[in-house]
Amino acid sequence: MHLDLHGIRHKEALEKVKDTLEEKKEAGPFSLTIITGNSTVLQQRIFDEILENSVFTYYIPSWNLGQIVVEYMEL
Repeated sequence: MHLDLHGIRHKEALEKVKDTLEEKKEAGPFSLTIITGNSTVLQQRIFDEILENSVFTYYIPSWNLGQIVVEYMEL
């Protein structure tokens, strides 16, 4: 599953990421690819404002720096 943020303003993109992650978390374990394109600023905001200190694990795959892969596993 993926979430494409191309062409969306940062404020709206952050809300979309938050909402999607919460919705997916309620349904159980998942892996989600967030497509940010070349916006390192947006990636950093997603890390700082949403992912850091959260229950999600995440990484940027070396084969595509325009993505963030977010995973959630129930404890």
